[in-house]
Amino acid sequence: MESIQIKDHMNHRPVYFSGKETVVEAVEKLLQSRSSGGPVINEQREVIGFVSEQDCLKAMISSSYHSGESSKSVADVMKVDVLTKKPYDSVLQLAEEMVSIKPRVYPVVDDDGILLGCVNRSEVLRALDMHLHSLYQAGHRYV
Repeated sequence: MESIQIKDHMNHRPVYFSGKETVVEAVEKLLQSRSSGGPVINEQREVIGFVSEQDCLKAMISSSYHSGESSKSVADVMKVDVLTKKPYDSVLQLAEEMVSIKPRVYPVVDDDGILLGCVNRSEVLRALDMHLHSLYQAGHRYV
């Protein structure tokens, strides 16, 4: 199972942000894409942050209490210490990390930090399920 790589199960066309969008625009993008978050990239497509539904919720609640406050940008609310994965990383290792670490979505980057896609919990579950089914069909038992 170590040989199952993220690149074979990631979303190659994820939602992403430039950081210049307002939180309201980010929410619309997240809702349309049915994503719980997405990476923020610079002009070279390097991942510089991550914005989640939770980040947007906090900003929207804050602005509703301060109704005169102008809408914040994605750059204002994004997290800057982003956990990323490489396309050649193991899906099993990622699944083990997802059990104890919070992110639901991980940006997948090349060795230069350029965004290639994203992988989320559902895609990891699907990959593990496919692998276990193939073992079962080959006559192996579930572990």
